[in-house]
Amino acid sequence: MSMLRIFDVAGSAVSAQSQRLNVVASNLANADTVAGPDGSAYKARQVVFQTVMLGRRQGADDPASAGVTVSTVTESQAPGRRVHDPRHPSADAEGYVTYSNVSPVEEMVNMISASRSYQNNIEVMNTARSLLLKTLQVGQ
Repeated sequence: MSMLRIFDVAGSAVSAQSQRLNVVASNLANADTVAGPDGSAYKARQVVFQTVMLGRRQGADDPASAGVTVSTVTESQAPGRRVHDPRHPSADAEGYVTYSNVSPVEEMVNMISASRSYQNNIEVMNTARSLLLKTLQVGQ
């Protein structure tokens, strides 16, 4: 694999982790929301990654490499949290309020994992850049 291919692979991972961070942020923002007028509460979303083959560079004879992309964003089908609060304006006939099914603890773990993966891929790109610059300096 050529050194330039590293930027394609790490760049695809950075893009995928960025999308994952956006989904986690949306989940955390809606963790304490209640059911809307239609009776359904916000459902936690998760990204699903997929391996994607990155094409060859024009004129290059190195094989294609694999990267990553977000194939879909799925909604959790777990039931929402129900809290008995008959005075709440969104309470049902039995006095229960349905909140979203987002687990803030799980989302924080997802956020830390995505953030570290993002940082690691940025570090890979910075290291590759540094190596390429040093290679150019050796030729001077």
